Amino acid sequence: MTTNKPPRPNLVKSIAGALFGVQSEKNREVDFSQQRPLPFILAGIAAIAVFVGLLIALSHLIANG
Repeated sequence: MTTNKPPRPNLVKSIAGALFGVQSEKNREVDFSQQRPLPFILAGIAAIAVFVGLLIALSHLIANG
């Protein structure tokens, strides 16, 4: 018995595309067809935290260096 599950998305690629606003319509549709949004939510929060951390580190490096 085969099921017609959508292909498992690449979270890193999907999150990066969403953060930079360059995700294709096809990839967005695949992402939103998933039944469980929790992995996308958690990965998005982690990506934003890393991005903010990098900005803070960069600003400290420039201000103190």
